[in-house]
Amino acid sequence: MTNAAMAMTEEGLAEPLLKVNDLRKLYAPGKGVDGVDFELWPGEVLGIVGESGSGKTTLLQCLSGMLTPDSGQIEYTGKQGDKLDIYKITESQRRLLLRTDWGIVHQHPRDGLRMGVSAGANIGERLMAIGERHYGTLRSTGEAWLREVEIDTARIDDLPRTFSGGMQQRLQIARNLVTQPRLVFMDEPTGGLDVSVQARLLDMLRNLVVDLGLSVVLVTHDLAVARLLSHQLMVMRGGKVVEQGLTDQILDDPQHPYSQLLVSSVLTP
Repeated sequence: MTNAAMAMTEEGLAEPLLKVNDLRKLYAPGKGVDGVDFELWPGEVLGIVGESGSGKTTLLQCLSGMLTPDSGQIEYTGKQGDKLDIYKITESQRRLLLRTDWGIVHQHPRDGLRMGVSAGANIGERLMAIGERHYGTLRSTGEAWLREVEIDTARIDDLPRTFSGGMQQRLQIARNLVTQPRLVFMDEPTGGLDVSVQARLLDMLRNLVVDLGLSVVLVTHDLAVARLLSHQLMVMRGGKVVEQGLTDQILDDPQHPYSQLLVSSVLTP
């Protein structure tokens, strides 16, 4: 358990936010997710790494309710301490979680934004989904979140397609965080961005995760991103978890031969 998790435990939340048991989703032998188990604690960031085809994206899709697993259990602890079996609750209950308690940051911002409406509307839309209707509140909250993600508030009425890739990604993050979710799923959040833009985005993400006490499941092929953002690391190969533990421990002293290859950059992600 990380320091963040232990701090939450000391406050009385002595249980994981997300608990995954024997999760399976196979398309072919070695393709998909094959018997994954882990726990994610409040305030903790779990990084998932591995080469293309290792199963990390399939796992993220199963965790976030986007892809139904073949078997296994995903249990989420709600705000009132209630236990929700993600694939036994109704579709409408899962959609509500995605609008409130959860957020999904896609690798390609266009997958997580409505490109035909303004930046402010993208942020306000998620607030409206949970019942906010006051225009002044929607606009002022939109401006506040644009500032939070370092976008000029003068761009609030501009369409996302007029933004750079880095700005689109920051807008997608604002859209997700405006409802103060407890759990955020991130799929290669810095993918496709140049190095200078990546650095700025990562610094912003790290600060937001700490300030908001977010729990995060992060899929990345970039071990530097994993080291910067995640407390725990899960290394996947052929749908299985081959090594799991503290991020620095795995990256500084990997035990599994595949982890050693990844860390030494012998394998191309």
